[in-house]
Amino acid sequence: MNRLNPKYTIIFLHAFTWALLFTLPHFLINNQNPPPGALPGLFYTISNLYHVGLFYLNVLVLYPLLFTKRRWWLFALAAGIIMAGSYYAKLGIIREWLPWVQVDKWTYRMLFFPPLPFLIVSTVYCLVADKIAHDRKQKEIVAEQLAMKLKFLRSQISPHFIFNVLTNLVSLARKRSEQLEPLLIKLSELMRYILYDSDEKKVSLSKEVEYLKSYIDLQNLRFGHDVRVDIDIDLPATESERLIEPMLLIPFVENAFKHGMGIEQAFIIIHLEVTESILDFDVKNRFNDDITESKDASSGIGLENVKSRLALLYPGRHFLSVKKQNDQFHVHLTLQLK
Repeated sequence: MNRLNPKYTIIFLHAFTWALLFTLPHFLINNQNPPPGALPGLFYTISNLYHVGLFYLNVLVLYPLLFTKRRWWLFALAAGIIMAGSYYAKLGIIREWLPWVQVDKWTYRMLFFPPLPFLIVSTVYCLVADKIAHDRKQKEIVAEQLAMKLKFLRSQISPHFIFNVLTNLVSLARKRSEQLEPLLIKLSELMRYILYDSDEKKVSLSKEVEYLKSYIDLQNLRFGHDVRVDIDIDLPATESERLIEPMLLIPFVENAFKHGMGIEQAFIIIHLEVTESILDFDVKNRFNDDITESKDASSGIGLENVKSRLALLYPGRHFLSVKKQNDQFHVHLTLQLK
């Protein structure tokens, strides 16, 4: 169902309010047998035309020009002049056009005070409209800043990843390894994903999982039997088309390979499960404090990047736990997908 256009909603509310203002006096006033001194319905019609004009005069002219810290006294002066001018103008209308109307204390009040509510209501209307516009502008500024920050974070991913992979390829090229060719083919598949799919705001979970598998395959080709990699992915067909931020999961696996190599009995355990839009992602690996510290000194943006992206894109919809216990590094991510 389409939402109503705010512009037309405001126009409708204005029209409804003024229609009610013009018709109400005719229901409350007995024009057939009016009591002595009562103002006729014609007077209220003329007065309300003036009050509507006064409302928009304040909204469009007086408030924008005079309702400031420096000119507030001019606004108050203008309001006083309008109140006095309105009183004498209405009094002149009664004496010239409605001479049979008895002017008493109640009549004087009805001539003097009605413009005041219209000035107050129109001023409050402007204040509320300004507050709404200011809040909307602030939200747009915050959204733009978040978009720029997210774009910056995303721009860091590809260079960081490519740098690590190319470093590995250079090492294999020096050894004249037969693994170089399949690694290059696998890298081309990953590059296709990075260059084309990761520019999208969201990608299907199936694409992200395929990218994750390709990255693991690439690393398996590189390290062979130097590390035991256990991967368990449970992605039902009903959940595979849910959307996720591209390249969101890979930093955890990349971090495991980066810090989990060069030690005895190296292993990496990866588990991914999606149930009713809830993604559970676990990565465990062995690590060595000395090796980890030396790699951290020259490491890229890795986990800090993904933490920032999660905070920006999934506020209140994710839980991230990063633990070091004994000689194991454990990352657990729970994510509410749409």
